[in-house]
Amino acid sequence: MLVVEDDSAIAHLLMQYLSREGFEVDVAVDGEQGVERAGDIRPDVIILDLMLPGIDGIEVCRRVRAFSNAYILILTARGEEVDRVIGLSVGADDYVVKPFSPRELSARVQALLRRPRQDHAVEEPVRRFGSLVIDPAAREVTLAGEFVDLTRTEFDLLETLSARPRAVFERRRLLEHVWGSEWYGDDHVIDVHIANLRRKLGDDPSASRYVRTVRGIGYRMGDGT
Repeated sequence: MLVVEDDSAIAHLLMQYLSREGFEVDVAVDGEQGVERAGDIRPDVIILDLMLPGIDGIEVCRRVRAFSNAYILILTARGEEVDRVIGLSVGADDYVVKPFSPRELSARVQALLRRPRQDHAVEEPVRRFGSLVIDPAAREVTLAGEFVDLTRTEFDLLETLSARPRAVFERRRLLEHVWGSEWYGDDHVIDVHIANLRRKLGDDPSASRYVRTVRGIGYRMGDGT
């Protein structure tokens, strides 16, 4: 695990607590070092502060996503909602708002790690929704023959919806499928990831072809028309 945090007190607290929880923890103190360490040690999880000296956490997330599929959990201040949304849009999987308890953060990390990994995919038939093709085994998505670059979370959401295309999923149910039943936090994180997914699929929310909103309930898969 990699912690990218310039506040030495927070970094030390996280390192001590997570080490006691059984994690091997490395620390980077700024954005450039965070990108470098992520490339060197290839962590399963990166805990990333958004407010960093040099390059900020959003740019770190963008650069790391070019070579790593690690789970990224961002740390944000309570008033940084815009930055939080941007962080999720460039590839972060979840966020924790400061101030937070180490116990809460550890629980969120454990929830991420319980999610199925890419190399454990079960062989399943390719799914087609108009010009959208989803290959669950390869974890690949194409649209009109062009590869769509999705984050791990975006793919997991699309895979969950497409597995039962006629089912309507409440936000909490999607969280349980993608993050695990013991995850807790703001369930509207789903809306941010859905918005990013729609943008990458060119899916107009007012006339969705692929990911449709069921008002007052949640989301379901569209048929591509």
